Amino acid sequence: MTTSRDRAARRTRGAGQRDGGARGAPRTLAEELRGRPDSALELLLRARPDLLNPVPNDLTQLATRAGTRASVVRAVERLDRFALQVAEALAVAPDPCPYETLRDLLTGDPDTPPEPGPGANADPHAPPALSPGAGAHPDPPSQSGPGPSKNSGTAPSEGPADNATPANTTADDIRAALPHAVATLRRQALVWGGDDRLRLIRTARELLAPAANRPSPTGLGPTVAEATAGMSPGRLQEVIGAAGLPATHDPVTAVAALTSLFSDRTRMAALLDQAPPQARAVLRKLMWGPPYGSVSAATAETAAAENGVGPAPSPAPGAAGAPQAHASAQGEPAHAASGPAPHLRWLLARGLLLPAGPRNVVLPREVALHLRGGRAHRGVEPVPPPLAPLAERRPQVVDSAAAGQAYTALATVEELLTEWQSGGPAVLRAGGLSVRDLKRTAGALDVTESMAAFWIELAYAAGLLASDGEADERFAPTPAYDEWLRLPAEQRWARLATAWLVATRTPGLVGGRDAKGRTLAALGPDLDRGAAPEVRRRVLGLLASLPAGAAVPADALLARLAWERPLRGAAGADAPPGDDPRSQYARWALAEAEELGVTGRGALAAHGRALIGPSAPPEPPPTDEAPAEQPDLARQPVPTPTPAELAASGAAAARLLAPLLPQPLDHVLLQADLTAVAPGPLERHLADVLGVLADVESKGGATVYRFTPTSVRRALDTGRTAADLHAFLAKHSRTPVPQPLAYLIDDVARRHGQLRVGAASAYVRCDDDALLAEILADRRSSGLRLRRLAPTVLAAQADPAALLERLREMGYAPAAESAEGDVLVTRADAYRTPPRTAPAPVPDGPPVPDETLLHAAVRAIRAGDLAATAAHKPAAPSSDDEAGPDAAPGPATDRPAPATTAGRLPRTTSAETLATMQAAALTGSAVWIGYVNADGAASQRVIAPVRVEGGFVTGYDHTADEVRTYPLHRITGVAELADDSL
Repeated sequence: MTTSRDRAARRTRGAGQRDGGARGAPRTLAEELRGRPDSALELLLRARPDLLNPVPNDLTQLATRAGTRASVVRAVERLDRFALQVAEALAVAPDPCPYETLRDLLTGDPDTPPEPGPGANADPHAPPALSPGAGAHPDPPSQSGPGPSKNSGTAPSEGPADNATPANTTADDIRAALPHAVATLRRQALVWGGDDRLRLIRTARELLAPAANRPSPTGLGPTVAEATAGMSPGRLQEVIGAAGLPATHDPVTAVAALTSLFSDRTRMAALLDQAPPQARAVLRKLMWGPPYGSVSAATAETAAAENGVGPAPSPAPGAAGAPQAHASAQGEPAHAASGPAPHLRWLLARGLLLPAGPRNVVLPREVALHLRGGRAHRGVEPVPPPLAPLAERRPQVVDSAAAGQAYTALATVEELLTEWQSGGPAVLRAGGLSVRDLKRTAGALDVTESMAAFWIELAYAAGLLASDGEADERFAPTPAYDEWLRLPAEQRWARLATAWLVATRTPGLVGGRDAKGRTLAALGPDLDRGAAPEVRRRVLGLLASLPAGAAVPADALLARLAWERPLRGAAGADAPPGDDPRSQYARWALAEAEELGVTGRGALAAHGRALIGPSAPPEPPPTDEAPAEQPDLARQPVPTPTPAELAASGAAAARLLAPLLPQPLDHVLLQADLTAVAPGPLERHLADVLGVLADVESKGGATVYRFTPTSVRRALDTGRTAADLHAFLAKHSRTPVPQPLAYLIDDVARRHGQLRVGAASAYVRCDDDALLAEILADRRSSGLRLRRLAPTVLAAQADPAALLERLREMGYAPAAESAEGDVLVTRADAYRTPPRTAPAPVPDGPPVPDETLLHAAVRAIRAGDLAATAAHKPAAPSSDDEAGPDAAPGPATDRPAPATTAGRLPRTTSAETLATMQAAALTGSAVWIGYVNADGAASQRVIAPVRVEGGFVTGYDHTADEVRTYPLHRITGVAELADDSL
C-alpha cells in the first residue's frame, strides 16, 4: 500500500514536472498554496474561518474564495495597525514589489530626509497657495475619512495627517517588525510570492489603493500614469519639455520619462531647487495628504498672491454630484482668463501638479514620495502601545475587593428575582421591558438604570429570568432559579460569570436608538452584538498579561485595542475616536467586570484569571524563533470557548473564589425594637424563612430585618404556628427573644384564621357572629357587597383572592380554606415561568474551527486538489464526440482521442467505464473518475479499483483516503492516470 508520505512526495515531483521541470516562483496564489505545508493551510483557515464555509473542493477554489471582496474585507479588518500599514504600503508600491522596496517605503530613504511639513521653515509672509484645511479634506472630500469607503465595510480609525510616528520608534524597530508583518499577511493569503516578488492580492489592492473618491490612508495620490491618463499627447510633450526632458515619440514613453525623473532623487532635487518659494510651500501643504487641492481664479497677480488656492467646495471628481474632471485642448484645467498664480503655473507646467478637474489639481504619488523622503506613511507604528502606567497593588487586596463585589453581585441578582417572582413587569408588545419598569427596578435595587439593565440582562443570559409566555405575558424567574439558589455561593457566581463572558447581548445599548430610531429596551430585541464577547475576552486577556495585582488606565487598554484593530465597520465609520463600537464594548466590559467581581480595583483577580482560562489569547512572548514562523496568536480570531471549556474554567474560578467569600451564618441578633440584624450572609434555609417572617429594612455588610404584623401574618399563611415561630427565633438568635416580638407573634396568631374565606363565589365564615357584624357595618367592606347567609357566614360577590386582600387591608387576619374546610397553606411569592433555556449567543461571523475540523478540512482540500490536478491520459472518444460538426472524415479510430478538459468531469460511455474499471482492478492502477452523488453534487475523485461486480466498484479512494464503494451508474466517466501522477 502506498503511504501518504510517498504519495505527497510523488505529487510534488509531478507538480514540478507539470510546471516545466524545476519549480520556480509561483505564478498564482493557488500555486503558492499548493506548495505550503498542511500546518500553514491550517493557520490560514484558523485566521480566516469564513473560507471553510463550505469546505473548498480544492486549492484553486480556496484561492478564489480567499480573493473575494467580503472575505478580504473581513481579513483586513482583523489586521493590526502595522500589518495594515504594510498592506497599505504594498497597495501604493509597484506590483510585484521587492522586499527592499517595501522596507524603504516604511523606513524612508536614509539619504534623503523628508521635506518639512506645512509651516516648518516656511516664509511667514508667503501666501497660502493651497489650504486643505485642518481636519478637513480638500477636493475630493470623503465622508468616511481616508481609507476604504463606507461601501467597502471598513474605515480607518484616524486620518493620515493625524498620524505621527512615536518619538521612540526608530527605523531599526520598523526593520525588525517588518518580517513578522509580511509573514502575517502571507499567512492570511493577503500577500503571496517570494521576497523578491511580493504581491498584494487584487481585491486588497483595490480596497487600500488611492482613488479619487476614496483617499488612501497613506495620503498619497495617483501615479503619474494614472493622473495623465486623459492628457493629450501635445500637452505631455510640453510638460516633459518644461521639466528638462527630451521629447519622445509617444505618450507612453513620455509618461515613463516623467515617472523616472520624479523617482530619481538627484534629478528631482535639482528640479525642486529651481522652484519658487511659494511653489515649494504648495508642495509642502500637499505632501502628507490629502493630495488634492482647488485652484482659485484671480483677476490680477496681486489678488492671486493674496487668495491663491483655497479649499475646494465641490465633491470629489467622479463622485455623485461632482463635476467630472476634464481638460482643455492642451490638457490644462479651465480657469478664469487670468489663470492661476505664477508659482502654480510653474508647478503645472512641469507636471509637479497635474489637473484633476475643472479647478482641481493633484500631487502625483512619485512627487509626494520624494518630498517625504520615500516614506509611504507619516507615522509608522511597528510595535503596540505599551500598557502603562502600571498601578501596582497587592494581589491579596485585589482578590478581596473582587470577592466582596462578587458577593454583592449575588445578592443583587437574588434581590432582583425576588422582586419579580410574584409576577414581574409586563412584556412590551415589541418585546422587552418598559422604561417605567426599568426605573422602578433600578429604584428597588438602589442602582442606576444602566446598571439595572446589566443585572437584568445578566440574569436573562444565565437562564434565571424569562417571559412566562402567557396571554398577558410577564417576566418572572425560571425553575432554574430555584436550582441556582441551592448551589454554593461560589458556584452561583461562576454560573453568572461564565454566562456574562460569552453573552452577545449588550446591556450598554439599552436606552439608545436602533437604525430606525426606535429605543432599545432591556430584554428586547436588537441587543445582540457579535463582536462584544470577543472584545470582552480580549480586554480580560490584556489584563491577564499584566503582573498579578497590576492595573492600567482604561485609555491604555483602548489604545492597545485600537492598535490591534485599527479598522472599524460601517457602524463606527463616523464615530469620533474612542466612541466607536469596539471602544464602547471595551469600556462596558471593564465596568461590568468590576461590578461582577471579575476585577478588583481595576486589576484582574485570581479567580478572574481562571475564568478566562483557555478562551483568553495570550500575549505572544518574545522568542528566538524566526518572525515568519511565529504564530500571530494575539491578533487571530478569539475562539469561542466550548461548553466543556466554560464549565472547566468556571469550576476553577469557583475553587479560587470560595475561600474569599464570607461563610454563611446560622444565627441573627434579635433586638427590642422589633428588628433582627444578620451580621453576614445567612444560610439558605434561615434566609428563606426570615425573608417571609420579616421585611428587609437595610442592606450592606449587615442586613437589618423588621418584624411587622403583615410579615408575621405572611409567615402564618405558610402553615406555621405561633409555637413554630417562637421555636425558630429561639434556635437562630444569639440574643433572647425580646418580649415585644413575642407579644406581636402571639397577637397576630390569635386573630389569624378567625375569619375563613372560601369559594361560593366567595364566603366569609367565623364562629364569632359579633365579628361578622362588625365587618358588615364597616364602610370599607361596601365594595365586597356582603350579605349574611347565616349567623356565622357571610357571602360576597368577589373572588376569594380579592376578598382575602380586602379583609387584610381592613386589618383582619383571614385564612383561606378548602372545600373540605381545611386551611389552605400558601407559599408566598412562588410564581415561576415554564422551563426556559438561556438565550444562545449570536456569533460574529463563522466560528473559529477546532483542530479536528482543521485537520479534516485540510485533508479534504488536499485530496480534492489531487483529484483536480492529477495528470491523466486522454479519454477515449465517446459516441457523442464522433458526430460533431467539426468531425474529420474517416472512422473514429483514425482521429486522436480528445483530451479531457482540465477542471471538468470526464465523460465516457457505460461500457467504456466498466472496461476501464475492470482493467484497473486487474493491474492495480489508479484511475480518475467523475462522480455524482444522490444529491446531484458532482466531484472528481482518484480511486484504485479493487473489485468490480454487481454494478458497483470498490476501491481505495485517494481523495477520501479510505476504501469506498461507488455505483457504476453514478460515475460520469473515467480516465487513466498518467504514469507517476500519484
